[in-house]
Amino acid sequence: MAKKEHVSETPATQFLRKQAAQFSEHPYTYEEHGGTAVSARELGVDEHCVVKTLVMQDELTKPLIVLMHGDCKVSTKNLARQIGRKSVEPCKPEVAQRHSGYMVGGTSPFATKKAMPVYVEQGILLLDKIYINGGKRGYLLGIDPALLVLLLKAQAVECALDD
Repeated sequence: MAKKEHVSETPATQFLRKQAAQFSEHPYTYEEHGGTAVSARELGVDEHCVVKTLVMQDELTKPLIVLMHGDCKVSTKNLARQIGRKSVEPCKPEVAQRHSGYMVGGTSPFATKKAMPVYVEQGILLLDKIYINGGKRGYLLGIDPALLVLLLKAQAVECALDD
């Protein structure tokens, strides 16, 4: 397990505390371009339980968030079809940062700068506990996935592809 160290508040943790949501803090040593494989290894958890927060946009460049298993990719075609859009694509890093208020690699779905619809791969909601970014690089939060629906009004979708 990652060693316990003090982590400063982020907008995400402030939001969760304000909502009286239960979460555990999991700091780890961040590796540039390491992705969820590194965080899962550092925390000693299954990468399938580590959730990526992806900022994407539709054909009108309207932003949205997709929450996906760490060991899967998003089928943008399936996602677009399910949410009634013509197309969906990842935002450029600087655009994603502008929408979310978080640095890429540290994006949390909680307390984003801009309100965006949130879509969650349905398999995530079946897990007992997930590890999701807490608003900075090298910092995950352990939460009950039901909080995604309760606090973010996340809509379940089926758009996972094996990575």
